[in-house]
Amino acid sequence: MQATTITPDVIRSHGLSDDEYARIEQILGRSPNYTELGIFSVMWSEHCSYKSSRMHLRGFPTSGPRVVQGPGENAGVIDIGDGWVAAFKMESHNHPSYIEPYQGAATGVGGILRDIFTMGARPIACLDSLRFGAIDAPRMKYLVDGVVRGIAGYGNCIGIPTVGGETSFDASYNGNILVNVFALGVARADRIFKGTASGVGNPVIYVGSKTGRDGIHGATMASAEFDETSEEKRPTVQVGDPFTEKLLLEACLEMMGNDAIVGIQDMGAAGLTSSSFEMAGRAGTGIRMHLERVPVRESGMTPYEIMLSESQERMLIVARKGREPEVLAMFEKWDLNASVIGEVTDDGFVRLFWSGTEVAAIPVEPISTEAPMYDRPRRKPDYLESMPRSLPRERWTEGDLTETLFRLLASPNLSSKRWIYEQFDTTVRTNTLARPERADAAIVRIKGTGRALALTSDVNPRYCYADPYEGGKQAVAEAARNIACSGGEPVAITDCLNFGSPEKPEIMWQFVECIRGISDACRELGTPVVSGNVSFYNETDGKAINPTPTVGMVGILADERKWLDQHFSESDLDVVLIGSTSDELGASEWQQMLLPEVQAAGPRVDLALEKSVVETILSLHRQHLIRSAHDLSNGGLAVALAECAIGAHGCHVDLGGHADDLDAIGLLFSESQARVVVSCPPSLTRNVIRECEKRGLEAMRIGRTEIATFLIERNGIPLVRTSTEGLERIWSSAFPKLLAGDSIDEILRGSGEEADLIAL
Repeated sequence: MQATTITPDVIRSHGLSDDEYARIEQILGRSPNYTELGIFSVMWSEHCSYKSSRMHLRGFPTSGPRVVQGPGENAGVIDIGDGWVAAFKMESHNHPSYIEPYQGAATGVGGILRDIFTMGARPIACLDSLRFGAIDAPRMKYLVDGVVRGIAGYGNCIGIPTVGGETSFDASYNGNILVNVFALGVARADRIFKGTASGVGNPVIYVGSKTGRDGIHGATMASAEFDETSEEKRPTVQVGDPFTEKLLLEACLEMMGNDAIVGIQDMGAAGLTSSSFEMAGRAGTGIRMHLERVPVRESGMTPYEIMLSESQERMLIVARKGREPEVLAMFEKWDLNASVIGEVTDDGFVRLFWSGTEVAAIPVEPISTEAPMYDRPRRKPDYLESMPRSLPRERWTEGDLTETLFRLLASPNLSSKRWIYEQFDTTVRTNTLARPERADAAIVRIKGTGRALALTSDVNPRYCYADPYEGGKQAVAEAARNIACSGGEPVAITDCLNFGSPEKPEIMWQFVECIRGISDACRELGTPVVSGNVSFYNETDGKAINPTPTVGMVGILADERKWLDQHFSESDLDVVLIGSTSDELGASEWQQMLLPEVQAAGPRVDLALEKSVVETILSLHRQHLIRSAHDLSNGGLAVALAECAIGAHGCHVDLGGHADDLDAIGLLFSESQARVVVSCPPSLTRNVIRECEKRGLEAMRIGRTEIATFLIERNGIPLVRTSTEGLERIWSSAFPKLLAGDSIDEILRGSGEEADLIAL
């Protein structure tokens, strides 16, 4: 093997600063060789070391009565009762998905699933949180198609349902889309595994696919901004094989049942490097590896390439000494590669050998304890100093607002995403109780227990841009409302924090403020952070995405049969609005559609009220007082009522007496928080309102459900009048037409809704 000379250009190409390189020399007591330089570069990358975020993440609440495993392992784990636990986590695959959308999204799914079954849990559900640029931006339709096919191609093949998620469009993602994937699995509480390399002399075993050159420097690529050369980074995108992953999943879970292994770790970002160093670091041990024993699929691979490859579907296992034959036989049974490549040592070093020659020796502890940690400068962005709290809208305050509602329902953000989720297998394994767009959260049952879990992912990036602290609070609060409105008790969250460059003070200020908001909301709502991910450098040519701290939340239903639908299930039910409405159109869907050039602050979040709303909805549900529940979020009250009516029964409501100080636009499209629409039998309406008032919440009967009708009035004056069929026609057909290039005007003209703009 020819040695590569370490020059300043080589150091910079590895993403290391002069100070970081000097620290490496200090740790080693000498200059690193090329392999060692590569190992330090990936372990100290932003993606792996969290060097700009670690000090701030410590502010998260991470403990609680149900927390079994908090941050620091492959996934967080919570106690869900009856001897069962749930493991879950959210990760990003943003940069790879922008460069190569199909494989980027597919391998994102594969990676997060390995995080789950590495813990000993069988994956049972996935969510996806997708952020695309303007739908008519260059390459955007190609990116949408590729990402959706990639998620479907991997999840469907491996047999894990994608049961929900969210998809939105904004020009801030034109040059850097976001693909965040959440996975959840379940296990018996006494069968949780961790990624530790304990037991001196225990064998270290490589299992799974062979190692290739795909993905080399993937972690480094994910720790840098994009520019006009981004396409050149295509070789750093991994290639996935879901059929191999299915075999790996079954083999690992079977092996975990026979007590032959003491630790297991996914080879994710930084591949064999991160898995070996993390396992040794958690156990306080060392590892000796003979790299010529690693199964490879390409000739002439070097130790550098083997250690940094991010080839997919691979695991590193520490087995009990003497049990190697069992482990090898198990994986051979599943037609997977397996090779003993080393052993656990007590010297605190990861030592790498190639045909008997030591090619790298790095102390384990310093690579973590002495990894860079930066307190980056922070500065409040100038645009926030002059941002008003309300929007001008005088020319839209009068008249029928039916067309405005139609336009919102036909928009890329609010129209049905059936085109997306119909490409996913949402019901494989037969655990899915609430499919996408059926309830406010996805519901999956835990077979044999009678219990179910509610899952959701939420964030409004425009709110976070307008006020990162309030936006961080809102992401958690909306997730909790969605869980409660589906009948679940919110328990814990994972997160995927997507931001621009941390080297910019304005971005770091946004990041810290969002964390502060998430932390405050989690403390108030009792939902600790048990796992998560940070994705920085989401920007192209100096333009950052909107701050997007995605929150994935899990809730528990004690009875799988008692989940709540968001739809009006029958006619002649009373419709009750819980919560108050203020003039909060800033950063709303209405503002984005009709006043895109004007910015105003988003809605405020009162955490005490949010807690009362969650507790109230759960109390109403436990007392069997309500038939449906749907939270008010993007689009406001009019959109929420439409979503309750589409595909179900309609309604006739009169909003006189509610927020009488607001004009019609504010009344219908304000995105004030802590609001929910419920339906109930008329005989129980008084009980519903009394329960709300007892908890300090406003509540008002605003109308009743009716077959086919959709009519919103104010003191008898119609504001919106159409039919449930008209709503369904626009909402369900718009998204594929937008992808085909139609405008919203063309969609409305072709829908025949002119006939519905009459009084019913």
